[in-house]
Amino acid sequence: MSIFSIFKRGLEKSATKLSRVIGGVFTGIKAHGSASFEDLEAMLIAADFGVAAAKKVVAGLRDRYERGKIATDADLVQVARDEVATILKQGMRPIRTAPENEVLVILMVGVNGSGKTTTIGKLAAKWQQEGKKVILGACDTFRAAAVEQLQLWGERTGCQVVSAKHGADPASVAFDATMAAKSRNADILLIDTAGRQQNQQNLMAELNKICRSIGKVLPGAPHEVWLTVDASLGSNVISQAREFGKTAGVSGLILTKLDGTGRGGMAVALHEEFGLPTFFAGFGEAPEDLQEFDPDFYADALFGMERQ
Repeated sequence: MSIFSIFKRGLEKSATKLSRVIGGVFTGIKAHGSASFEDLEAMLIAADFGVAAAKKVVAGLRDRYERGKIATDADLVQVARDEVATILKQGMRPIRTAPENEVLVILMVGVNGSGKTTTIGKLAAKWQQEGKKVILGACDTFRAAAVEQLQLWGERTGCQVVSAKHGADPASVAFDATMAAKSRNADILLIDTAGRQQNQQNLMAELNKICRSIGKVLPGAPHEVWLTVDASLGSNVISQAREFGKTAGVSGLILTKLDGTGRGGMAVALHEEFGLPTFFAGFGEAPEDLQEFDPDFYADALFGMERQ
């Protein structure tokens, strides 16, 4: 299966939902003018594009329509797709690199059930296959099953896992994991953290403590803080990203569970709201279903387009 096919399959429900939203809009615009643009904006908001992104997409459509650039439904879909791709490219950048001869430390954060630990396992598998030495830090010490799950991924991928007993101080485990990664000349350290809701202030503050512990071993680390976002939650993830950004200094996103939802539009809302890069998108359970995020692939799949 091609990479684009994975995107297209994973966003099939979202594409179906969006086609219903856009279907017949051009006919309505010709008949009712501005009112139909307003209706389209409301429909895009309902499709989890968010207010800011919906307004930007519709403004682009209105501008091109008034300049005679949209003459058919197909033109409208293509312009909408291009507007979305432009938004998705906001903030995109390569993954940061660590200083020479240092381990790259990536801290993973997110709410309960967002797919954090599974994503870490898939990333470990990907990078291990690329010849990188990866170490996993099991800092979700509140949930014994999380440590066991990460240890299973360590066995599958051949990655070392640094863990402690249930209930241990997560910051201490993060310190030990960073020390181990440094002493063992690892290329990448992936640190799992306990799932927490963004309104749990004590747990959110704990993320700061974890970051400070990592920084004691490697000044400037963690180099990346990635928020795993459960796509099935739709526009509710905006408040998650805002609060985790304030507390943990989120530097990038990973979208998960896109295959089980029709809410693929929320990726557009996140990019327009925060300008954070999305590094990976998850479209299923298999390791290969976690793919590097491609804004053009995503936009094409979201609008049900084909690629050669």
